[in-house]
Parts: sequence; structure tokens; C-alpha cells
Amino acid sequence: MYDVVTLGETMVRLTPATPLRLEQALALEVHVGGSESNTAVGLARLGARVCWLSRLTDNPMGKVITNTLRAQGVDTSRVVWTADDRVGLYFLEEGAAPRESRVIYDRKLSAISRMQADELPVDLFRAGGARLLHLTGITLALGEAAYATCARALELAQAAGWKVSFDVNYRGKLWTLEAARTGCERFMQAADVIFLPLRDALNIYGYRNDEDAKAVLDDLGRRYPQATVAMTLGEGGALARRPDGAIAHHPIFQAAAVSRLGRGDAFTAGFLYRWLEAADDIQGALRWGTAMAALKYGITGDMPLVEKAEAQALVERGALGGGIAR
Repeated sequence: MYDVVTLGETMVRLTPATPLRLEQALALEVHVGGSESNTAVGLARLGARVCWLSRLTDNPMGKVITNTLRAQGVDTSRVVWTADDRVGLYFLEEGAAPRESRVIYDRKLSAISRMQADELPVDLFRAGGARLLHLTGITLALGEAAYATCARALELAQAAGWKVSFDVNYRGKLWTLEAARTGCERFMQAADVIFLPLRDALNIYGYRNDEDAKAVLDDLGRRYPQATVAMTLGEGGALARRPDGAIAHHPIFQAAAVSRLGRGDAFTAGFLYRWLEAADDIQGALRWGTAMAALKYGITGDMPLVEKAEAQALVERGALGGGIAR
């Protein structure tokens, strides 16, 4: 039925016009964003069949989220609706150098944080129901109930014969490095594809800051020998390692900076899109991932509202001119 099923929290994001500080703002722009749903949107826009699972409060903010995702081709029909709890919010204050941008979360006791494992659509988790389940460390960090729900989803997906991808996606405002290392372990051990930036590998697993990225990737490959591991390097591009030890690298595509939010999720969407077609082609998966990330860099908001033709052209021809398509 689906290529990818994903589970997680999507929030309403409120942002003042740049470069206003939040304390100056008299009006706030409304966006929708969440790691798993950003990836779902990226995959859907590339043509994949995607279902997003979550628990939302049945109010206008919850409907804003599902309406937005559904408009991008993501199936939200399995969302659990509740009259209780609340929809998570976050505020983004865009910084102008040297002032950093900052995120302020207002997501405590959100509906997804209280989702129970028995609220999962068990009938969906069957052989042929989907090809892959995608999870991230963000949802694991939201509380015991959310963690148990993700763990149950993992068990159901494995029992149904699905592949699993896991994005570490460390958030220091949600849990500690030690908690993340312990909490993510069962998912890292189970995943067929693991995503993490080099900075998370250095911090969570205690590698030296001067450690060579390929050496870090090789060690992660030994820790998780069943998985293809994809590691983003910022301006250095991205690396990937297959379970047989083969490593590929791809540089970034140069892109004008509009919004840094969601680049990692766009990379994940592009990588998975190609990986699901040809798991051994990690060079191609990296190329699709870096292309999607570059295109997202030039799009306002959290979601990678990329046209497949744009991504295809960047993958096939490299840097595009940035002119006007007439």
C-alpha cells in the first residue's frame, strides 16, 4: 500500500519577520514542521506513497497540520484524534550574523507525547502494508509513552518484514547525550538505514573532534553492521557506508541560503527515495540526498517543497543556473 510509513510529532511553527526578535513582533507567520513529516513530504513530492502516523488534538491547529500534509500528498488518514492534550508549538527567531537563530519549544504534554502503543493501526503493519518504517530520535525523546509507541511500531514493522530507517536527529533541548545514546540503541541495532550528522556522532558516541569522518563512519559500521549509514558533513557534503564496507562521498551542491530548517529531512527524503529503488547504489542515494538538501536550502519554511523535475535535473546535470525557466 505504501512505500514509507513514518511516525512522529509535527508542530505549528510561529516566526516573526526576519530580522525581528520575538519580543519585537506584532505578527507571526504560521508554518507547519516536524522531522518525520518533512521527510514524508519530500518523499511524496518525489512520487513515493507515504503515510504519516501521529496523535493530534482535534482543534483548528491539529487540522492545520493534517490539511497541510495532505495537500502535499501525504496520507494522514491514520492520525489518532483526541479531544485532550494539545498540539505542540515552536517559535523560531531568525538571527542575522553574528546573532544565531534560536528555537523556543512549547510542546510539553503535546498529544503525541501521550500516544499509547495500542493506538497504532495494527492492521497497517502487515506484510505488503509498506516497504519501510521511518523513525527519528526526536519522537523517542518526548516521553515514556512516545518511546514505547515507537518501540512497538518497530516490532510490528519488523514482524511484517518491512525495512526500517532511523534518523538520530539529536535535540539537546529534549534529552541529554547519554540519554540519547542509550535510548537510540535498540533502533540503531534494528535499522537498515541510519542517518546522523557528523556532529551528533562526535557528541553522542564520544569520538574526538579531530577524528577523520571516514574513520568515524567505519566505526559506526562496525557497531551496526546490518545498516547502511549515511552521515552528513555540513559544508563537506555527505558520506555513506554500505554493510559490506563500501564507502561513498558526495560534495554539496552550492545553494543560496533562504532557510536552513529541514535540510537534513530533505536529505533523508532524497536518500531514501533512491535507496528504495537500488539499495546498493549509495553514491546515487547520496546524490539525491544532497540535491534535495540544496533545493530545500532555497525554500522558506520547514518542508522540502521540491519539484521532482528540479531534483532530477540537479542529480543529472549538477549545478543549475538559477535563472528563470520560461
